[in-house]
Amino acid sequence: MLSRLFAPKVKVSAHCDLPCGVYDPAQARIEAESVKAIQEKMAANDDPHFQARATTIKEQRAELAKHHVSVLWSDYFKPPHFEKYPELHQLVNDTLKALSAAKGSTDPATGQKALDYIAQIDKIFWETKKA
Repeated sequence: MLSRLFAPKVKVSAHCDLPCGVYDPAQARIEAESVKAIQEKMAANDDPHFQARATTIKEQRAELAKHHVSVLWSDYFKPPHFEKYPELHQLVNDTLKALSAAKGSTDPATGQKALDYIAQIDKIFWETKKA
């Protein structure tokens, strides 16, 4: 009886308790730089224990980079941005795919490709901040 009395009347949800409005592609870039640096270190070290630890960390960093790119796409960029930059949807998709490739690869070229895409997002992001 008491549980029904104190049960919430309205159900709400959000990705956080207080949207901060602070967005920056630098978060994704830093994580992607870690991915590439780890890939380079993996190429120079054949110790299986190091390889296992590096793989785990690389995959975590790639996921974090994907998260930050996804947050920009879903929370920061708005319809006027997509109208002004029609390539933005494809660019974000290509970036996420590149980060997935880097996550599953030890080749630093895949890490660099992800960084190159993030740099393009960064350029558009800062252009939108000027507007």
